Order: sequence, then C-alpha cells, then structure tokens
Amino acid sequence: MKLSQPTRILLALVAGLLLGLASAAAGGAWVERVIAIAEPIGGLWLNALQMTIVPLVVSLLITGIAASAAAARASRLAGRALVLFIVLLWISSGLAMVLTPLLLQWWPLPAEAADALRSALTATETVPQAPGFADFVRTIVPSNPVAAAASDAILPLILFTLVFAFAMTRLPDEPRLLLTGFFRAVADAMLVMIGWILWIGPVGVIALAYVVGARAGGAAFGALLHYVLIVSAVGVVVWLLSFPLGAIGGRTSLGTFVRATLPSQAVAVSTQSSLASLPAMLRGAETLGVPVRASGLVLPMAVAIFRATGPAMNLAVVIYIAYWFGIELGPAQIAAGVAAAAITTMGAAGVPGQASFITSIAPICLAMGVPIAPLALLIAVETLPDIFRTLGNVTMDMAATATVSERSGFTDEEPAEEDRLLGTKA
Repeated sequence: MKLSQPTRILLALVAGLLLGLASAAAGGAWVERVIAIAEPIGGLWLNALQMTIVPLVVSLLITGIAASAAAARASRLAGRALVLFIVLLWISSGLAMVLTPLLLQWWPLPAEAADALRSALTATETVPQAPGFADFVRTIVPSNPVAAAASDAILPLILFTLVFAFAMTRLPDEPRLLLTGFFRAVADAMLVMIGWILWIGPVGVIALAYVVGARAGGAAFGALLHYVLIVSAVGVVVWLLSFPLGAIGGRTSLGTFVRATLPSQAVAVSTQSSLASLPAMLRGAETLGVPVRASGLVLPMAVAIFRATGPAMNLAVVIYIAYWFGIELGPAQIAAGVAAAAITTMGAAGVPGQASFITSIAPICLAMGVPIAPLALLIAVETLPDIFRTLGNVTMDMAATATVSERSGFTDEEPAEEDRLLGTKA
C-alpha cells in the first residue's frame, strides 16, 4: 500500500520524536554526536524549502492579481465578488491577531513544555531581531526590490510586487499576456521543485524531529497537540462566522443556509479540497435560490482565488511560533503580519496543500521577524488543521456567493444591470 505524502511526513515526525526520546532516555555522549549530524541534515532540507519562497510568492501574486483583474473586467458581478473577497480576507487576518493571543491566554501551554520546546527550537535557529516601528515605516517601500528579495525583506518585496502586478494590468494585451505567462511558468517550475523537496521531506523531518525529541523530551508531543488544537480553533471560528454571513447577506434563514451547505461540507471534510467540493457547492447555491448565472461565475472564482481561513490560520501559526520562542510582538510586527497574511493568501490559491503551508506562512514569518525552522515540523501535523481550513473555505465561498448575488439583485429571470447596460450600449 502506497502511503500519501502527508502520511509519510507525519510518520517521519512521530518516528523522529520517538527516536529522540529513546536516545535521551538512554543517555551518553553519542546522543550529542547524533544531534550534530541530524541538525545540518534538517537544516539543509529547510533551506531547500526556503529557497523557493521568494520566486514563488512573487510569481503567484502577479498571476493571481492578473487573473483577478481579468475577472473584474469581464463582469461587474465578478468585480463586486472580488471586493468582498478582499474585505473578508483582511477581516480574517485581523481576527487571528485578536483571537490567537486570547486562546493562548485562556489555554496556555504548560510552562515546562513551553520551556523545553523553546530550548530545543532555539538550539536549531537563532531568533531574528524584531524590527522597531521606525525601521518598519522606513523600509516598507523598498529602495531596491532585488536587495529586498535577497535579504528576505518580504513585506517591502510584496508591496513592490503588488504595484508591479497592477501596473501590468494597464499594459496592452500582448505584453501583459507575455509577462503573465512568464510568471506562471516560474510558479509552475517552483512547484515542481517543491514537489521534489517534499518527496524527500521525511528525511528532513525525521532529522529535525530527532533533535527536538532528544532535547525537549515528551513535552514535544504535548506541545504539537496544543498547537494543532489552537490553530484549528481559529479555523473553526472563521467557519462558524460564515453561517451568519450567508444567512444575513443572502437574506435567508440560518437553517436554510446550514442545510444548503451540508453536502459541500461533507465533501470538504472527506477530500480536503475546495475544488472537489465545487459541484456540491453549485447544487447548494441552487437550494439557496442563487441564480445559476451568478453561482456559475462567483463560485469557481472563489475556489480559484479566495481562501477565507488562510489569513486567520496562517497568522495563527506564526503567532504560535512567536509564543513558543517567547517573542513579544510589537505594533510594527502586528501590522506587518496582518498585511502579509491578507495579501499572500490570494497568491497561494491553487497551490497543493503542503506546498501552500510553507509558501503562505514563511512570508508572514519573515515579515514579522519570527523563525521559520518550526514550519518544517508543523507541516507534518497539518492534516487536522487542513480539514478545518477546507471546511471554512467551502462554507465561506457559499456565503460570499449568496451575499454578492443577493446584494447585486442578480436573477435568472431578468438580465442583470450590467447586461442591460451592455445591451443599451450595443
């Protein structure tokens, strides 16, 4: 029986932690010698993942904005949907910055587990210096985008990329399509590279997990479970918020919206794929009375570029890592994290699950001055949080579709306002 890639990496995590625990229990000078071998192996794998981040984030942002701009130009309804998507992504990002610290305050990780894990993690990576507010403001506009990319100054690089992408949309068709095709090819090549890197992922994960298990002991298991529950709870909140949005925005009852979304939620839980849930979402939209002309446009667009749980859960991961390392997040880091989480999510759409985990969260870590190394372990336990990611995304897709359709007065019986205007002009 062939194991899936997430299963292989999860088993490598468990094996590495158990081997580390057994080594620590046995004791002896040889343990440190094994750690000295395992650390650089895990570090090499992490560096291999990290080298794809900048080109992939830049190329995905550019192609994502190009696709969004094309959709907005093609239809007024699509433009309104895009505006709603962006608003919801920023709300999701802000929600994580409020909710995650509250959850950690209400249910903190036991002090001994936090200390043990912090010692193990800080031994594998130096905690970066957090930028001050004055430095944050001064460097947000890059004087040299190439230097920003080289120094992992991710937020200035994102700002430059956004401006560049929007400037591209103003170009004539031929150069615009040429540039879009180029960056799409870059993104595809990076995804092939990430596929190779993840294929050898069990080697890197077992090496990193061994180091953490040997230094943190059994506390590592409890800390990872605590992390999974905290991040999943943030996703659950976003999922639950989609119900009142769908009922109020779609001007229907809460019970009707729940019944209409149940089939797509069942598919989401079983497949962890928004795309696989699309047929069930389209049928659910009919139950809500959303015209086929509206759902057939907005729902595929939502699946392609809208990840409602992404900003909240991605930012929750980074806040949790900061919590592990004892990093106090200041106003500059909070602002950088919220912006990076909201913006990069649109570029992550369509990226395979484990690849999007690294490419979506690492930029937020870089923007906030939070270490990236723990992501190599956390990717192994992403299976459960990913269920809530997909569940929230699918339900929020339907809520947003019902809202934008209802508020636009879109019906199957009468042509939409934009169609009447186009007919008049013709």
